[in-house]
Amino acid sequence: MVDTANDDPLGDLFGFPLLEAIYGRRSRRFGLGMEIPSGPLAFRSSAEPAPLTELEHAVLVAAGTGVTGWNFGVPFGPDRPNSHAHYTQRFTGRTAPTAAGFGTPVLFRTDDEGTYLTNTRDSIPTAVRELDDGVDDIQRILELGRQRTIQLSDRWLDLPAQPPHMLPPNMWMANAPGSTLFMPVGDASEQVLGLLAMALANGNFIVDDEAGRSAGDLAPFVRSGLLDETKLSPLSVLQQMAYEANTAELSFMAHNIVLTMQAMGLGGLFFNGINRWSVLGAFADDGIAGLGFRFVEDERWTLPNPVGLDGIYEALCPPYQPDMRTAAHVFAERKFGPGGTYDPSTPGPWKDAAGIKAGVDPYSEEFVACLGEVAQYIYERHGRFPSTYTTMVLTGYVQAVHLDTDYYDTHFQPGAYLPTHRQHWEKWHSAHDGS
Repeated sequence: MVDTANDDPLGDLFGFPLLEAIYGRRSRRFGLGMEIPSGPLAFRSSAEPAPLTELEHAVLVAAGTGVTGWNFGVPFGPDRPNSHAHYTQRFTGRTAPTAAGFGTPVLFRTDDEGTYLTNTRDSIPTAVRELDDGVDDIQRILELGRQRTIQLSDRWLDLPAQPPHMLPPNMWMANAPGSTLFMPVGDASEQVLGLLAMALANGNFIVDDEAGRSAGDLAPFVRSGLLDETKLSPLSVLQQMAYEANTAELSFMAHNIVLTMQAMGLGGLFFNGINRWSVLGAFADDGIAGLGFRFVEDERWTLPNPVGLDGIYEALCPPYQPDMRTAAHVFAERKFGPGGTYDPSTPGPWKDAAGIKAGVDPYSEEFVACLGEVAQYIYERHGRFPSTYTTMVLTGYVQAVHLDTDYYDTHFQPGAYLPTHRQHWEKWHSAHDGS
């Protein structure tokens, strides 16, 4: 990086070396206005907390969940060798990869000004690559993020800095004034339905390996030839695979934000030391509203299950659907219904998008019935879907702050922060304050 002032921070961002971001990444927790009260690294910031600007927020949101163009989907599957595979749920390409294009995650954030949700899952790209010509493309991507963001509240997410809401090592800095807390959330119900559809389409016979029986009444589907009872697929493994995919996707989103923070000269970190139930809203009855998610309780569970944000981000399961058979139909409609993934009237990355999509046959009624049978079995046996973990998945957070370099100059060897951190205010605020 050139060590001179520049009134074009997006231009600097566009040219920042990837390897410098990767090798310069550190968890730099101490922001303006913070205090470590005691110990060998005790320090009290002489500055007031300084919230991120609207432009800074927009850049980080775009890094986490910006639309990058069309993804290429899963092109081939042996169950339909003469057409494009049917596995992809969304062809919208975003900054973070998702398993088979399921694309379930959204991004919440909170700061001193309020709480927000950005949902780019079903955005319609304009090209295979949205970022092609440079800074003008960045501006367009930032604007799309703004258009896809809604304000949920004009209040900061009020989480008590005490157990069980935060781990003790994080209480001095997590969700502190002046910080922005990013919270990527994924929908496991759609993720599991997508993986089940892929398994069933290839003839796999789903077994509940914990109970030692088939996952539903699958005999009719064996007799019809849809399933092969010699191709056993354990339910526990499928659900674990779906959970691993969810957590990986959310982590990719978070890591993209963290790498971009290095390029911008912002402090912060990726961490998981805040209680996800507190964040989502399980303690609402105690006056801690969190994000306001709906929870379902069952005497068989130790903790309640978050299923969605009413009218905004709802899982494909009860109480938002009457049962999982209905959810299976909704899942299929999202793929093959009007405006769906494989509707020939919708665009895609190929030269002959209409022809390729038209060649993908919709799921048969029998197939949707089979998918619904397995999903309903899971729901009836365990009272939720999926059965082994929360329906809404929140596994980690990114906190962004304006770094207090005095703290690092006082306690650390040279090199504790990057030139971008030293130059941040002159590059991002001298000509852009309040932007």
